[in-house]
Amino acid sequence: MIIILKNGAKQSEIEPLRNYISKKGIILQDIVGETTRMIGMAGDTSGFTEDMILRYPCVERVMRVKEPYKLASRSFHEADSSFEVEGRKVGGGAFTVIAGPCSVESEEQIVSIAKDVKNSGASFLRGGAFKPRTSPYSFSGLGLDGLELLKIAREKTGLPIVTELMSSEHLDDFINDVDIIQIGARNMQNFTLLRQVGEAGRPVLLKRGLSSSIDEFLMAAEYILSGGAKEVILCERGIRTFETATRNTLDLSAVPVLKAKTHLPVIIDPSHSTGYWSLVEPMSLAATAAGADGLIIEVHNHPEAALCDGEQSITPQLFHRLMGKVRAIREVVHPEAADRQSEMQTTI
Repeated sequence: MIIILKNGAKQSEIEPLRNYISKKGIILQDIVGETTRMIGMAGDTSGFTEDMILRYPCVERVMRVKEPYKLASRSFHEADSSFEVEGRKVGGGAFTVIAGPCSVESEEQIVSIAKDVKNSGASFLRGGAFKPRTSPYSFSGLGLDGLELLKIAREKTGLPIVTELMSSEHLDDFINDVDIIQIGARNMQNFTLLRQVGEAGRPVLLKRGLSSSIDEFLMAAEYILSGGAKEVILCERGIRTFETATRNTLDLSAVPVLKAKTHLPVIIDPSHSTGYWSLVEPMSLAATAAGADGLIIEVHNHPEAALCDGEQSITPQLFHRLMGKVRAIREVVHPEAADRQSEMQTTI
């Protein structure tokens, strides 16, 4: 439900309305347009009628929002969301590149890769400390020791870190040590974990589930937002279809569809979606042209010896070449970026 306020409505008239609604357990969000001021209501609004709201003199009219996701909906937040993480802008026209190995293997490995991807223009360092694997016999990460190595790489390069949280057991460690907490595809509908992460108030990168619809994806984001988080990134990482030529099917149409439905930043994972290093570059370029807000790419200095997902990892040399091509496409898709070269160097 969205409440459209009258032009010139005074704060002294609005506060009684806000107090009345919030006492019912409804989350309120201010929506300020060019000429209109509104209040969004998220939660169970079935107990409210238009007449109940219209009795307040500051109210012009009331609209019902059809989508089940409210806080994630563009109806609640018309402009694209943007925020900063350790000085790096995400969304709002910036292009965010997150790069690094599937798994943290050693201090030498993660520091070396962090230096390489930073020099090529990455904004954030990714690396798995805890790894969800299909087989219980596969390498599942170094755990908290891996997180310590990520912190060393951050200290030596200045790159903020992105890594996946698999269980609330380690939530406190992630709140203290991780710059962006990643929720993987397998936990996209772990609603208890989503709400706990939302309550933590840290930036979150949410990956789309293997078999989830767009609306299910947005409802998962709604759980995080309803917990109180304000900084959420959506990541399309491929969905499961009948096709076997690639690991998953990269749904590039999700970029414009999500852009129409939500204000949240949308990035693409070309590594997990395709499963092959040779497809990372063309899919990265296609995602950039489609209007994605960024990429998350697996980079390994020795893919042939990687303990996890080496077949879909590109080398630092290939990553460097790819970043040059991404910049070129960005200048076509967003020509205004050509006039902001200094910003491009910090956001691509």
